[in-house]
Amino acid sequence: MLDEATERAYTTALLTEETWEDFVALADANNGVWGGCWCMGFHPEGLDRTSARHNRENKNRHVRQGTVHQVLVYDGKDCVGWCQYGTPAELPTILNAKVYEKELIELPDWRIGCIFTGKGHRGSGVARAAVSGALTAIKAAGGGLVEAYPEQVEGRKPQRGVYFHTGPESLFEELGFARDRRIAKWRWVMRCHIRS
Repeated sequence: MLDEATERAYTTALLTEETWEDFVALADANNGVWGGCWCMGFHPEGLDRTSARHNRENKNRHVRQGTVHQVLVYDGKDCVGWCQYGTPAELPTILNAKVYEKELIELPDWRIGCIFTGKGHRGSGVARAAVSGALTAIKAAGGGLVEAYPEQVEGRKPQRGVYFHTGPESLFEELGFARDRRIAKWRWVMRCHIRS
């Protein structure tokens, strides 16, 4: 994929047993991601806040069992980011769940969980490549209703040092998502239909 802003070409691949070590290298280079979550927060067992090792082991188990959907982004041979996606059964643990469920009419076919860009690569289109790769994979898997939970940036003071681990709303707008409803002061449910 070519990022227009930087003209940098990225490639993508699914997280599998074959790409596990690429994922590990990126996570290790970034303190296990957010202090050791290893991208486990949305999975059924959730995040083990006491042990990064358990999170890594649980993520590896999901990879071995094929119960994870995640697109890795590469800059050459280096894995520089990812986008996690999956069915609601695979990713049931979302933020602001009580508010989310209050106005829920139908579950989506797919959810986009977290997005991560490694240090030294932020602001260069990695998140866009990651989400675009996930949407391409969803299309190949039959498409359907896709939901994301990004944070609003517009009308908000700059968030110094804060990660938008579910992505900025503006990125999803650019990729065809529309607001469905607010579930926190700055967080929205956004939806998009992907046709196969």
